[in-house]
Amino acid sequence: MQKLTNKEEEIMKVLWKLNKAFVKDVQAEIKEDKPHYNTLSTIIRNLEEKGYVAHNAYGNTHQYYPIVKKEDYRKRFVTNAIEDYFNNSYKNLVSFFADEKKISVEELKEIINQIENNK
Repeated sequence: MQKLTNKEEEIMKVLWKLNKAFVKDVQAEIKEDKPHYNTLSTIIRNLEEKGYVAHNAYGNTHQYYPIVKKEDYRKRFVTNAIEDYFNNSYKNLVSFFADEKKISVEELKEIINQIENNK
C-alpha cells in the first residue's frame, strides 16, 4: 500500500464517506482549498493507480469508489506513525499523549481495564 499525500488522504476520506461518487460529488464535499475539477480528477486517477480506488464507467463519466477499507488504511497509518515517530513503541505513543495532556488518567484506566479484560 503506497503512502498517500495529504490531499489524496483528504479525497479518500470523502470517498469513504460517500462510498461511490463522481468527481463533482467529491468536489462538492470539499469545503476549504477546493481544487479545480481537472486537478481533482487527476488526484482521483492517481488514487486509482495506487490501488486505493476503482471506478464504474458511464460513457465518458466515471463513478469512483474506495477499494481499500478505511480501517485497513488506519491500521497501516498508525503502525507507520508508531514506527517512524515513537521508536516502534506503543508505550512511547501513550506517554506522548500523556505528556501533551491529550489523554486523562480516567482514559488510561479505561485502557488498562480493556487490556485486562481482553486477556
